[in-house]
Amino acid sequence: MTKTNHQPEFAIIDPNTFSQMGLKELLTSLIPQVTVRCFNTFAQLMDDTPEMFAHYFVAAPIVLEHTAFFLERKRRSIVLVNGGSNTFNAFHTLDTSLPEKELVRALLNLHEGGHAHSPHPDAKAADNFRLSPREVEVLVLIVRGYINKEIAEQLNISLTTVITHRKNITEKLGIRSVSGLTVYAVMNGLVEANQI
Repeated sequence: MTKTNHQPEFAIIDPNTFSQMGLKELLTSLIPQVTVRCFNTFAQLMDDTPEMFAHYFVAAPIVLEHTAFFLERKRRSIVLVNGGSNTFNAFHTLDTSLPEKELVRALLNLHEGGHAHSPHPDAKAADNFRLSPREVEVLVLIVRGYINKEIAEQLNISLTTVITHRKNITEKLGIRSVSGLTVYAVMNGLVEANQI
């Protein structure tokens, strides 16, 4: 388990380097505070420090070969499948053949299902307090798909004020993409995945 002063680390165990690169890029763009490490084989993972990872994103053939290891860690293991597969009922699965937008939603749904790594609830609360109450309101409306003008109308503030709040939010959180802000908002309980 990660220590409080460390950021969570995810492991991708997949012999396909292109799949690794794509998933790593998606995870780091959605969750900038996470470190993602890639392994081509199970043996490489075992040569590292396998227990340090908050989550394992694992290619299906590797899970089949090393089922005992991943069953012991099934709450932290996500099986990477290509197309819907019922073979891995004991595990959470992620269909890597989905378009990016659906893949992002699938990752959010995994989190909402109680699967996300959150060893430090106080850290979440501290992050939320970094944003002012108005910035939280703006963030929620951004995540729900409102444009700046609509946010200004909803909150009865000027367009310039909305732009300033957006700039402050991205600077404070270090997250620039709407997808990343969406993941942050869901992970911190500011919105439910079905509200976006």
